[in-house]
Amino acid sequence: MLRRASRAKRRGAFLLVAAAGLGGAILAPTPALADFRVCNSTQNLVGVAIGYRTGSGWVSEGWWRIEKSSCKTLIEGSLESRYYYLYAEDAASGGRWEGPVQMCVALTEFKIADTNDCFARGFQRAGFQEYDTREQENWMVDLTDGPAENSDNSDNNTLTNSGASQ
Repeated sequence: MLRRASRAKRRGAFLLVAAAGLGGAILAPTPALADFRVCNSTQNLVGVAIGYRTGSGWVSEGWWRIEKSSCKTLIEGSLESRYYYLYAEDAASGGRWEGPVQMCVALTEFKIADTNDCFARGFQRAGFQEYDTREQENWMVDLTDGPAENSDNSDNNTLTNSGASQ
């Protein structure tokens, strides 16, 4: 009988410690996630490229394949630039989300420095849409099948198909 009492006490002490640890984990502050995400709210696969300015100049990179009704993080961590540029293509219908800012792209996965002489360097040109993140730490763009309604990003009016939000 004495053995049972000590086993029960040990089990109770273990449960108390486990509960305290779990409660501490729940109450502990978690770091905020910061990133640039793109969500595909269409019913087709979408290929996405992003452009941004670094200390050494312009960079464009892609392709992220984003399945229908899903999201991908293109840039992880706090955003270092205020402006980012996005170009996307619908793999099935050929629809594009584009804008007036010309940058280089390639047919396969790429990371290209500079925006000049794309053709001479063996690349293609594409029109990227500018997104002003307003110096937020994170940003999300939602690609849709039609023009965005009631969006807080005025740049949407120039896109073929788009929607963007913070």
